[in-house]
Amino acid sequence: MKSILITGGTGTLGNGLVERLLQGFEYGRICILSRSEKDQAAMARKFADGRLRFFIGDVRDLSRLRRAMDGCDAVIHAAALKRIEVGVYNPSEMIKTNVLGSENVVEAARAAYVKKVVLVSTDKAFEPVSPYGYSKALAEALFLAGGAAYNNAGSMYSVVRYGNVWCSAGSVVPLWRSILSSGGRPRITDPACTRFFMLLSEAVDFVLGALEKMRGGEIFIPDLPAYRLGDLAEAILHGDPTTWFEEIGLPDHEKLHESMEKGRCSKDARRMTVEELRSHL
Repeated sequence: MKSILITGGTGTLGNGLVERLLQGFEYGRICILSRSEKDQAAMARKFADGRLRFFIGDVRDLSRLRRAMDGCDAVIHAAALKRIEVGVYNPSEMIKTNVLGSENVVEAARAAYVKKVVLVSTDKAFEPVSPYGYSKALAEALFLAGGAAYNNAGSMYSVVRYGNVWCSAGSVVPLWRSILSSGGRPRITDPACTRFFMLLSEAVDFVLGALEKMRGGEIFIPDLPAYRLGDLAEAILHGDPTTWFEEIGLPDHEKLHESMEKGRCSKDARRMTVEELRSHL
């Protein structure tokens, strides 16, 4: 019976991964490690499947990671502090979770003889400008270096790097909708900003596809379309966003355009139309 562990497994991606994994029969045990007992209880009720195992814990805790990985064949490391503005004011906490926590994942996987370990990274890790981006870039480096250092132990380490998942927790769409529904005026940094577009189902496919075909040491990057923030605002409002949105300007810790690697920038990607964005709302 094959087993898999998902760190940060109660998040948006974790829920999507669990739903997909439960549809198949490759893994007889699906382990979730996260810090929230409330979210774990909700997930247990949602899926009600005996293949799920829940571990309350933090990736900062190496001993807990070792316990959670015991007997696992694969690990998807999705746990992270992701809020860019949180990292600006709390960089040390970003380091503890995103960097030292990722180092713990590498070490625990080696000790548990896990065959395949995938880090879920972000476009913010390429040419970073924020503590979040820098922390994820270092996490990537730890995984790639860990694979080289521990190759003789039989564990393989790879990275998947992509942009924000559409409508994920904390993303701009649910935030804007909530503000508009309460009669407030949402803030927009710069309507000219472009960001990559990826559905949750696509992210799940991509991560599991990387897990299946990885040989260790790769950074898997998808080919994604992109959209302008101004077009997204228009799609949500069904009208001119300038009368409803407050433009506040781009802070230093955010980029006007994101890149996933050299030559793959959201400015140059296929541009989604307002109508196309609206079809996904």
